[in-house]
Amino acid sequence: MLYNLIIYLYLLGVAVYSRFNDKVRKMWRGEREAFRILREKVDPNAKYVWFHAASLGEFEQGRPLMEQLRRDHPEYKILLTFFSPSGYEVRKNYEGADIITYLPLDTITNARRFLRTIRPVMAFFIKYEFWYNYLHILKHRGVPVYSVSSIFRPDQVFFKWYGRQYGRVLNCFTHFFVQNEVSKELLAKIGIKEATVVGDTRFDRVLQIKEAAKQLPIVEAFVKDAPQVFVAGSSWPPDEEIFIKYFNEHKGWKLIIAPHVIGEDHLAQIEKLLTGRKVLRYTEAEKNKNQTDLADAEVLIINCFGLLSSIYHYGQVAYVGGGFGVGIHNLLEAAVWDVPVFFGPNNQKFQEAQGLKKSGGLEIHGYDDFAQFMDRFSADAQYLKEQGRQAGQFVKGQAGATQKVLSAVSL
Repeated sequence: MLYNLIIYLYLLGVAVYSRFNDKVRKMWRGEREAFRILREKVDPNAKYVWFHAASLGEFEQGRPLMEQLRRDHPEYKILLTFFSPSGYEVRKNYEGADIITYLPLDTITNARRFLRTIRPVMAFFIKYEFWYNYLHILKHRGVPVYSVSSIFRPDQVFFKWYGRQYGRVLNCFTHFFVQNEVSKELLAKIGIKEATVVGDTRFDRVLQIKEAAKQLPIVEAFVKDAPQVFVAGSSWPPDEEIFIKYFNEHKGWKLIIAPHVIGEDHLAQIEKLLTGRKVLRYTEAEKNKNQTDLADAEVLIINCFGLLSSIYHYGQVAYVGGGFGVGIHNLLEAAVWDVPVFFGPNNQKFQEAQGLKKSGGLEIHGYDDFAQFMDRFSADAQYLKEQGRQAGQFVKGQAGATQKVLSAVSL
């Protein structure tokens, strides 16, 4: 079969490329280590529920399900697998799963060996990931398999004439819990009726994150007595060129910038753009613990990870980056705090962005759009507050997918 030939060619490519790329090398080693981890940790008498997430974003979608399952059904153990190092390396010590490992590449041999070792009683694949051999073997063994927070578009291979053979992999799922009606209709067109629109479990997750938000004394000292605060999260250079230009000319706001990449070159580039502003890096403030420096600073650059979801709490307006590149980052982490959220035009594949456009989300195409909205926010406090209220209500109104999924599956 062509799929298996492609998988073996991919495997060969990964083996070669791993010699030159650190991320690929971690994935290559991790997949090879997976069976050793399973041999050491699998309890042959336990009942395992398998969750698979491609990367960190999918993990966050699956996390509410894992945590509620663990609370309500302690008789099960949880296996969590990742495909990407950006997921595994960040969450390999996550306490909500009993075993965490990379998923060995989808060869027939690997799939048989993996499933023979785990013998899962059910499996959840989060959003995407349609591994042909794993899924066919699960179906052959009668293991229920659920696709959660999945979303489908007409341009995907499953709905093209040339993708019909591979598209049969979708018949291996017991049920699809999809994000929208379009996805359900597309599945129905190819004969798949077992689909329910429940929304996206990420809405449940961001509400959890909000409840567990950290108090950040450094940020609190920075924003103290500030009339207005603008938070930019996961920003890239095209984003920074837009909002920094505006705030270089409008000094009434304090800025918190949490760039997506925190390498020294990028940090220096940001600082170079900030003309005439007193800039402080978070780690410098941590080291000096000088409250006066923080109060006097006009821009705080977050040059460490793990704080952004809590930092949005301190702003009156947020900007989420990526929309002038490959795609926007997590809009919901900002919107949940009842703040209006800016994002760039590359958002068509993001369901939450389409919803936010009608509810406190502000799509911009360049500097002029951004400046127009910011001028109005600066002049009209009620408008700013109302846009933020709508964004927060949008998130709250979409919650509940986790409960819908777990109520529908056979546990």
